[in-house]
Amino acid sequence: MKVLICETHEAAINRTAELIETQVRSRPRTVLGLATGGTMEPLYRRLSELHRASLSFAGVVTFNLDEYVGLSPDHPASYHSYMQERLFDHIDIDPQNAHLPRGDAADPRAEADAYDRRIEEAGGIDLQLLGIGRNGHIGFNEPTSSLNSRTRIKTLTRSTREANRPYFDAGTEPPAYAITMGVGTILDAKHCLLLATGASKAPAVAAMVEGPLSAACPASALQLHRKATVVLDQAAAAELRLTDYYHHVHPGGKASPFD
Repeated sequence: MKVLICETHEAAINRTAELIETQVRSRPRTVLGLATGGTMEPLYRRLSELHRASLSFAGVVTFNLDEYVGLSPDHPASYHSYMQERLFDHIDIDPQNAHLPRGDAADPRAEADAYDRRIEEAGGIDLQLLGIGRNGHIGFNEPTSSLNSRTRIKTLTRSTREANRPYFDAGTEPPAYAITMGVGTILDAKHCLLLATGASKAPAVAAMVEGPLSAACPASALQLHRKATVVLDQAAAAELRLTDYYHHVHPGGKASPFD
């Protein structure tokens, strides 16, 4: 696992955007896995800026990690709407190439299985962007999720639903279930790129990077990945014990000669 610690929140966003830009420029028909949530909003603004400056997403295929069960794509709190408003409306991606699970599918279990097949039919994900929940979840793989799981329906924890409450109208309860890529599906990606910022993520980051491999922290499964990169700001890295080494190998969050 490559741990890049950046001086500031802005530097972490820019470093993550640079890694995605490098992937897209080197392989214009790349398959990107995308994530949602507050951490990703400034990143998507930066990618939109890079697009305006010349970065094309015209050949890119995307697969989002998850969607709430029961929400239609046009629901304002759906991840379809999130992605449209924060990224897809601002870049030149072909709408036919932007994939998310259908939360309003008549049979959500069948939709989950079909989504896993669509990823496989696309040739697999080249670069999977990830965030991390305060309880260590990636996608909506809550603690105790199987580390070999495939795309499926998961029951969301109270803490996850509370964290996502700001995206819903006052008095509206966030959905209790989501269709999510499984941990095994995520680990199938050729490269995993996780962005975490802010002090609230520091305990989960420490458990992911330096804790035991455990379903109690699903993100710790990234320890098994052959090419996992974690980009942090100083606040998110605050509870790591081996920061001297991470700074030595990747000073300022930059690449080493052997990357």
